[in-house]
Amino acid sequence: MTSALVIGAGPAGLMAAEVLGGAGVSVTVADAMPSVGRKFLMAGKSGLNLTKQEGEGAFLSAFSPDLHPTLHAALADFGPAEVMAWATGLSQPLFTGSTGRVFPKAMKASPLLRAWLGRLDSYGVTLQTRWRWQGWDQGAVAFDTADGPAQMQPDVTILALGGASWARLGSDGAWVRHVPGLTTPFAPANMGFLVPWSDHMTRHFGTPVKSLALHAGAVMSRGEIVISATGIEGGGIYAISRALREGAPLRLDLMPDWPLAKVHTALQKPRGKTSLTNHLRKVLRLDPVRLALLAEFGRPFPDDLAPLIKALPVNHDGPRPMDEAISTAGGLRFDALTDGLMLHDRPGVFAAGEMLDWEAPTGGYLITACLATGRLAAKGALRYLADPGQHAELSIPNPPISR
Repeated sequence: MTSALVIGAGPAGLMAAEVLGGAGVSVTVADAMPSVGRKFLMAGKSGLNLTKQEGEGAFLSAFSPDLHPTLHAALADFGPAEVMAWATGLSQPLFTGSTGRVFPKAMKASPLLRAWLGRLDSYGVTLQTRWRWQGWDQGAVAFDTADGPAQMQPDVTILALGGASWARLGSDGAWVRHVPGLTTPFAPANMGFLVPWSDHMTRHFGTPVKSLALHAGAVMSRGEIVISATGIEGGGIYAISRALREGAPLRLDLMPDWPLAKVHTALQKPRGKTSLTNHLRKVLRLDPVRLALLAEFGRPFPDDLAPLIKALPVNHDGPRPMDEAISTAGGLRFDALTDGLMLHDRPGVFAAGEMLDWEAPTGGYLITACLATGRLAAKGALRYLADPGQHAELSIPNPPISR
């Protein structure tokens, strides 16, 4: 019986195992952590946003502007509609929020993960935990395990080792040393930004600022941010984090539903002896946290406050550390892979998920792409198993194990 090894038990790895196991292949899934799906379960703590129900063009535009054709093909084959059908096929009822984001009605990941693992068990998939990949040793896949060194020689291998954030959940990026010369350096994605706040901002730590428009150069998002002790975070900032990471200035529109002329008109109302803060609160209905942000980044105030309220420049000290990011950019380059996600220089070895060099904002895009690339890698592995000879010209000797 042909055998497949999947290294990594996140969404990409488990989807690859499902496709292979469903095709009758004997599958072993190995993961370095004591239990599977840890980052998946963490995502479930905020509701498990599985995908985004929107048109194909809008969905694909959320990914990096240089969306690779291979990732495009994976998403075209397994996009939002397919993710929703897959989840309901695991007896997980879904609902779609007002923004198009799709969640399990249970609003957590554990019921879906249990059902998923039950399906894999019915396919005969074997799970090995506390198995940490150590590269290749003369053609064998090597692991450090709780019981000592172990090796496997599968017919195909799928790498689904994740990116380089949330190391405590299993994604530490250490795998790059086993594929030298094939990766783009990691960078944080969907992360907060450091701000050295003045003392007057302390009382606002933990406060959400809703219904903002955030501009980073030519990129704009509508959403909320949260003021934290170390800076700003939240969905609104995550959506433009790539542009900010690459150097675009950040500006906040504190009143995105009011045009500039309306703000001008309101500010021209007589102020009398009212303080400026109270005047702004009265005529613009600015809440305390918006007033605090305006004071933090706008002083000394110009004579005309309207343009500042509509485009408040925010000074920051760059992104939070990569290990705190929700996801990462960088990873295994697509030019190192075939269109079936097989490594050019290592026939029979495929890759999927966040270890590939792509990025997307939160909102269902990350999980969908992990599932889609896991599926694509498994389909590529099945084609390889059916006719490995077509890849014979790519065969090269395996290098010794790297430690």
